[in-house]
Formats: sequence, structure tokens, C-alpha cells
Amino acid sequence: MGKLDGRIALVTGSSRGIGRGIALAFAAEGANVVVNYRRDEPAARETVGAIEALGRKAVAIQADVAEWPQVQALVGRALDHFGRLDIVVANSGVASRVQPVWDLDVEHWHKVIGVNLHGVFYTCKATAKHLVDRQQGTIILISSIGADACGPLGAPYYCAKAAVNALTKSLAKECAPSRVRVNCIAPGLVMSDMGERMVKFYGDALIAGIPLGRPGQPEDIGKAAVYLASDDADFVTGKILRVDGGAWM
Repeated sequence: MGKLDGRIALVTGSSRGIGRGIALAFAAEGANVVVNYRRDEPAARETVGAIEALGRKAVAIQADVAEWPQVQALVGRALDHFGRLDIVVANSGVASRVQPVWDLDVEHWHKVIGVNLHGVFYTCKATAKHLVDRQQGTIILISSIGADACGPLGAPYYCAKAAVNALTKSLAKECAPSRVRVNCIAPGLVMSDMGERMVKFYGDALIAGIPLGRPGQPEDIGKAAVYLASDDADFVTGKILRVDGGAWM
């Protein structure tokens, strides 16, 4: 018997990387999953197939979370397909260019904020009332330990992720009276597409700075998401869970 048997989860940006790791971890614990993707339909179909191979149901739905009407349509189609949602994971994200603030294009700033912050807000806005009305369910936001470190040459990403941490706490307080829990996972270096690009750019020094001596894998974040989505975390809300091998202490 799985920790999430019979539950319905929506995971944005789950065709690959951290989102895929979360989707597969949910399915392994008994959840059916809505797999959201922006443009890589073959990867989304592959994720659906992997979920179905675990004996669960899944559907792939295209939507750009930076666009409010598309998020509304995504949630509407998810509800039409499965009838309800029990778990929502706002995972979609993009990296920012390695540039100082004075060299950033304004359009690039808005693009990164649009996906990493507005997309999270849109996902929460489109789903939280559904969970509150049912007085059950959980929302998990994905930020980054970059929100704590706020290093140079990545301001749009770090600012967006810091705002996601703040949104977690505010929304958790709004949802708590209805017994809906809201938490956040802040990964460190994870070997997703984004993480692999970071290692290629910055070198092995990134890994050397992790006390546990290795980068994270999408499955590590999936395990943390299962915990927060399950009844094991029934008394946990408004928390930022840093899953980073000890990189930020």
C-alpha cells in the first residue's frame, strides 16, 4: 500500500528533470498524475508511459504556466479528466542568464519572473480554492537554495525563488483554516538539465561545496515531495524544506 494511494496530483513542468522525478515518485506511491509540459511533448508522453508502467493513470497536458489563460485551461482539463485534485506541485522553472544586473535585458528579467514566480502564483491561484472548498489537499512549491545564497550573476532567478518562499508562507496561512497544507522544497544542485548546465559552466567546484559529496538527483526531490504530500507531514505547513546535501546550513 502506497503513501499516496488513490490521490490525484498535478505537477507542472513534469516532462523531465525535477518535475519528472516528483511525478514518478508520486506514482510509485499510488498517485495518478497530470503531467504538464510546455513544448517537449515526446518527453511528456514518455513520462506518462513510465507512470502507467507503475500501474497508475496519467495524462499529459500542454500549457505555458507563464500565461494565466493557459494555466486556467490546464487546471480545467485536469479536473475534467480526473474529477478532482488532491496534490498540486508548482515546479516549472527556467534559469536566468549569467549576467550582472546592469547587462540584463528587461525582456529576459520578465521572462524569468514570468515562469518562476508568476507561473507559481497562477498555479496556486487556479487550484487553491478547489482544495480549500474540499477542505483537503496539499500544495508544494519548488524554489531553490539560491533564494538563500543570492549569489552574483543570477538576480532574476534568485529574486523569483525568494518570492516563492514568501508566497509559500502567506498561502499556507490562508489555507490552514481549511486543513490544506502548503509547503516548499528548495533544492540545491540537482542533475537536471539546468543542473548539468551549471556544472558545465562552473565546474566541479559546485560539487566540492556540497558536504555530502554529490549532487542531487530528481529522485531525491521526489522523495521529499512524497513526504510533504503524504499523511506523514500532516502537521507540517508553511515550511521551506531545503534538499541540498548540506550545501546551505
